[in-house]
Amino acid sequence: MKRISTSAMLATTALAAALAGCNQSSSDNMGPAERAGKAVDDAGAKVTSKVQEQVVKADEAAAHVREKMKDATAEASHNLDRATEQVGKKVERAGEKIQDAAH
Repeated sequence: MKRISTSAMLATTALAAALAGCNQSSSDNMGPAERAGKAVDDAGAKVTSKVQEQVVKADEAAAHVREKMKDATAEASHNLDRATEQVGKKVERAGEKIQDAAH
C-alpha cells in the first residue's frame, strides 16, 4: 500500500508541476506562437492608428478645400457680374452711337 500512495503522490506532484508550467500568465514567459500573435496584434493596432491619423488629416484637408472653393466661387460670380455690367455699358454706348449716326 505504501507503494501506491508513494506512486500516487509522485504522480500528483508531477502533474501539479506540469500544470503550473502550463499556466504562465506573465508576458515574459509567452511561447513563440503567443509572442508572434502579440506582435501581429501590436502591428495591426499601430497600422490602424496610423490610418486613422491619415483619415483625420484627409478630412481636414477636404474641409479646407471646400472652404476655398466657396471663396473662389463667390469671387468668380462677382467677377462675372462685373464683366456683364461692363459689356452692358459698351453695348449701350454702341447703341447710342448708332442712334446718333442715324440722325
